[in-house]
Amino acid sequence: MAASCCESCANYGYDDEYECYVCDVNLDEDEMQKFLSYSDFNCPYYRNGDEYSVVRKQN
Repeated sequence: MAASCCESCANYGYDDEYECYVCDVNLDEDEMQKFLSYSDFNCPYYRNGDEYSVVRKQN
């Protein structure tokens, strides 16, 4: 399932060198162009970073 919320993605992490949050996935040129031009871009590499989502499903 693709999504566009980078803040909740497991691939979105803090980079000490740049001192900001960055995406760890290297998008190709076409994907980057779509990401920068569309507000509703659905990232194919999105992974839910919520570690407790599995536990919530079990309850």
